[in-house]
Amino acid sequence: MPVELFPVPSTASSTTILHCLRAPVGGLFRHVIDLATAQAAAGHRVAVICAATGDALTEARLEAFAPALRLGLRRLPMSRDIGLGDFWAWREVVSLARNLDVQVIHGHGAKGGAYARLAARAIKKARPGLKCFYTPHGGSLHYPPNTLAGQIYGRLERQLEAWTDGIVFESRYAADRYAAQIGIPQCSTAVIHNGLSAGEFDLVETAPGAADFVFVGELRMLKGVDVALEALAMVNRSRPATAIFAGGGSDCDTFKAQARALGLDAKVAFVGPMRAREAFSKGRVLLMPSRAESLPYIILEAIAAGLPVLATNVGGIPEIIAKPFGPLLPAGQAEALADAMLDVMDRPDLARMKAAGLHDAIRKTFTVDVMAAQITDLYGVADRLKQAA
Repeated sequence: MPVELFPVPSTASSTTILHCLRAPVGGLFRHVIDLATAQAAAGHRVAVICAATGDALTEARLEAFAPALRLGLRRLPMSRDIGLGDFWAWREVVSLARNLDVQVIHGHGAKGGAYARLAARAIKKARPGLKCFYTPHGGSLHYPPNTLAGQIYGRLERQLEAWTDGIVFESRYAADRYAAQIGIPQCSTAVIHNGLSAGEFDLVETAPGAADFVFVGELRMLKGVDVALEALAMVNRSRPATAIFAGGGSDCDTFKAQARALGLDAKVAFVGPMRAREAFSKGRVLLMPSRAESLPYIILEAIAAGLPVLATNVGGIPEIIAKPFGPLLPAGQAEALADAMLDVMDRPDLARMKAAGLHDAIRKTFTVDVMAAQITDLYGVADRLKQAA
């Protein structure tokens, strides 16, 4: 039976850890940076392996991140979809894990989780003490179980669980979704929320000429950017409103074409990827119209920066924004978002008051130190549970 884990005192021993992920973008990448950096600072020997990227901002973040890793940062080709290249990427992960003599492999996301657990399968026969952990970060859980993709990924998840010592869910929603879609895990589990560092709770000053609204994240249909554009067009029928979209993604050109078709050329700016706090200074209210999420960092970061947030009632977002700081909005409904946008423009003082209350609330519960300590403790807890069994 699965075991629900709770915080236990950290051990003083040093552990050799390999984190494996595919694309170093978005909240998943932020999570790995925070976790690996905190583990390295605690004295653990940490390495990270991920895909290459041509994004200048991401490359700069990787360059700044790499010196914190005692065992280095490795890059190799990894595709989003399943293909022949996965075999070569898996071999590289296995080779690196063996050469570093790692004690823990931690896979992140669907592809990183698959590589990590298949690598553990290849190594555990010779080294049964190796432990493997997995954090879905949405990943396979984004595919409905009644679709072909959902059935394929669900079957793979169940098979990969055989080589998994523990699963970390960043939200209660993700844990419940996994149980409903994949099945109740037959390994150790823990719900450990993402966290922020102390400096991120400093308020961001709004820049002169800031837009009324700002979106920060991947420009994908999953994130509801099309809904935000439709809502902005509705708002502009009543009063002038502007928005900035910071980020890149596979649907960027589609959204630019949609903005032109809606007559929003003078109201919208697509500014490309930029650091979150810089983007926050360019808008007065964060838009988060996602169709699906787990526990998005960008909401935590915006709240910590002092921005009012308009978000959808999906995934783990209600675990961050609860009453009286809501309401949360229905996903995919542009009219509901437009009404909320008009309301926050009409009552900016109320929006700022709610934002200040939410800022103080999350400051007490969502911290990097707590998150990293609990995950690192989980590595040892899972080992002790296995020995007891």
